[in-house]
Amino acid sequence: MSDTAVAAPPARTAPSAGERSRLGVRPMRLALHAFLIVMAVAWLVPVGTAVYNSFRYYEADTQPNGAFSLPETLTLDNYRDAWNVGEMAKTFGNTAFIVLPALILTLLLSAIVAYACTRYSWRFNIAFLVLFTAGNLMPQQVLFQPLFQFFKRMPWPDILSDTDTGSLLGTKIAVILIHVAFQVGFCTFVLSNYMKTIPKEIDEAAAVDGAGVWRRFFQIILPLTRPVMAALGTLEFTWLYNDFFWGAVLLNRGDERPITSSIAVLNGQYASDFNLIAAASIMIALPTLVVYLILQKQFISGLTLGASKG
Repeated sequence: MSDTAVAAPPARTAPSAGERSRLGVRPMRLALHAFLIVMAVAWLVPVGTAVYNSFRYYEADTQPNGAFSLPETLTLDNYRDAWNVGEMAKTFGNTAFIVLPALILTLLLSAIVAYACTRYSWRFNIAFLVLFTAGNLMPQQVLFQPLFQFFKRMPWPDILSDTDTGSLLGTKIAVILIHVAFQVGFCTFVLSNYMKTIPKEIDEAAAVDGAGVWRRFFQIILPLTRPVMAALGTLEFTWLYNDFFWGAVLLNRGDERPITSSIAVLNGQYASDFNLIAAASIMIALPTLVVYLILQKQFISGLTLGASKG
């Protein structure tokens, strides 16, 4: 027997806490990815179906005996007909006239109210902020009848239209005021929570240097809120652009209604060309997609600000 001892194999050590967590998380991660894939497909299938149908002829959907077959050719006629019949050039202009001023006024007024409620201590600042926030809890349909009667009795010379309605009802200004009134509460709530994370010493140092209230607001605080303003701007543009209710009930003339009413024009009383409606829906959805793609980076960074700020 040799005098050299055979070395014993090294003892197996227990996996560390990090290794155990990685081994335990892997099935959960796979399940999470599977869930996300299923949800993405569930959301994309209707969109893909609408895009596909928008390039089909109406006759391709009316096969004998209900048979389904792939179309031999695709067409852009649905987009051309939807643009002309729905008068989308005019309704896009109406929507821009409503959405852009409403968006700018909402963000500006919300920032001013949030600045006043978070940077200054006065007797009713908390109650004022709660009042603005509580306005989001009121369903808009509940206030329809009082607002309708209010606008009907409010004299207003419609200088931006060919005809004078004599009242605020039936004007795009009424829709703008409604959007601003309902959206300011949510934006004030978000902006006030973000402004609380900005140190007050910045305002105090600027005040010592002689900066007034408005200069501190526009040159110091407002630029610091750029990420959250971009996120709110993306959300508000989508909500204001997609609104159909107020444009339909307050604008009594068809040539004054926004782009979302174009689909209602294309939907006939006895028959509907769903391929034509699909083409109109795709064109109507494009502006919101473009705005999101342009502000995607700022939108995501604005939503994740709360994760890094205490």
